[in-house]
Amino acid sequence: MSSDKITEYLQQFAQSRQEMMEQLRKVIVGQAGVIEQILAAVFTRGHCLLIGVPGLAKTLVVSSISQIMELAFKRVQFTPDLMPSDITGTMVLDESSGTREFRFVKGPVFTNILLADEINRTPPKTQAALLQAMAEKEVTAGQETYKLPDPFFVIATQNPIEQEGTYPLPEAQLDRFMFTVRVDYPTLEEEKKILATTTKDDTPELRRVLSAKAILNLQKLVRSVPVGEFVLDYVARLVRATRPGTTEAPPFITKWIDYGAGPRAGQNLVRAGQAFAAMDGRYSVSLADIRKAAEPVLRHRIGVNFQAQAEGKKAEDIVQMLLDAIAEPKVETFARGQRR
Repeated sequence: MSSDKITEYLQQFAQSRQEMMEQLRKVIVGQAGVIEQILAAVFTRGHCLLIGVPGLAKTLVVSSISQIMELAFKRVQFTPDLMPSDITGTMVLDESSGTREFRFVKGPVFTNILLADEINRTPPKTQAALLQAMAEKEVTAGQETYKLPDPFFVIATQNPIEQEGTYPLPEAQLDRFMFTVRVDYPTLEEEKKILATTTKDDTPELRRVLSAKAILNLQKLVRSVPVGEFVLDYVARLVRATRPGTTEAPPFITKWIDYGAGPRAGQNLVRAGQAFAAMDGRYSVSLADIRKAAEPVLRHRIGVNFQAQAEGKKAEDIVQMLLDAIAEPKVETFARGQRR
């Protein structure tokens, strides 16, 4: 595909994104950053973990996005007694055909967007049932493996204030989430608008903007957005600097971090940069795109130790310090190297 053609498609993509935002504003007040990160994950085949207190419209955001994208949407409320088969499906004895045989009944994971509500309330065995689905886009039951619909995304929610009776997600599963998205309280003006619009007997209708086929095509388009060598250099140095005890790590990383991010963090930074550029209609990824993606990509991939917690340092604070510490490469240096 020629660069001119890609540029034309990117301009159309930017227009579609604008239409999606206009539709979502009918029912969602504020949360522009949250929506942008969820859309970026959708267009790069990623998964999201939404972290926020109850009542911040996390479920409404996800269900509204599924409506404007013409995607199948299912919600599972995770509870301590939820079993893996309640998500993936189960084998049942079928006698309807006159013979006794086992038949697989698909669970709610067979959808386009699965909302895993309060995922940390269910035990690790059930949390792990999602791991194969998230990583391989398939489910194994007995001796058979079943492909999930395409596209497929998991958007999970987690309540940060209630920890009693919860099961923190293991690092291996956290690493499968492209973003952890912080859902914050609305501003004063946003909250007044929420009160004014949600207390009326009026439910706006959302118009579908993209079909499932269009989303698959846009996912390919996002992957075709060029990434310069200087951007890859910056991403590699940024990720390597999160690893304590290495020569690339600043002193505060060795002091406050137990373990750093793996190569998947770098892959997700690049893909997020491609998505942000594509949604803006731009043909190339900038360092600003990478910096914007750094916090949601890295904060769940670095292990903050007890000393950092005692000093009041959160993962977000350390990521911001890292962005200040790692110098951006000079484009001219890489341009001269390419001419040679």
